[in-house]
Amino acid sequence: MARIAGVDLPRNKRMEIALTYIYGLGRKAANVVLKHAGVSPDKKSDDLDENDVRKIRDAIEANYRVEGDLRRDVQMNIKRLMDLGAYRGTRHKRNLPVRGQRTHTNARTRKGPRRMAVKKMGAVKK
Repeated sequence: MARIAGVDLPRNKRMEIALTYIYGLGRKAANVVLKHAGVSPDKKSDDLDENDVRKIRDAIEANYRVEGDLRRDVQMNIKRLMDLGAYRGTRHKRNLPVRGQRTHTNARTRKGPRRMAVKKMGAVKK
């Protein structure tokens, strides 16, 4: 099993698909990396030898920011917006949609499950 950028690539998948399991690499970037490394996109991840893995690892490190570094950069950008008090930062703080979507009826994924209304119980008559 090949391990690249701290991620175990899935077994028995084509390399252009297997590389997309790395955070920060999509299909297009995976194909560019494979072309740069000189590895066939149709090659299965189980069939890689150590030399191919090294070439792919070098190509990714030279041209892309992936996994931990990219996650840290994204979190720092969000934290910067929150510290500035920007509108997008306040939406992040309140766990509301950031990109202008309506929230009156939708946005359940971001807001979470509906809160149930509490009903008052009247005096019980006998």
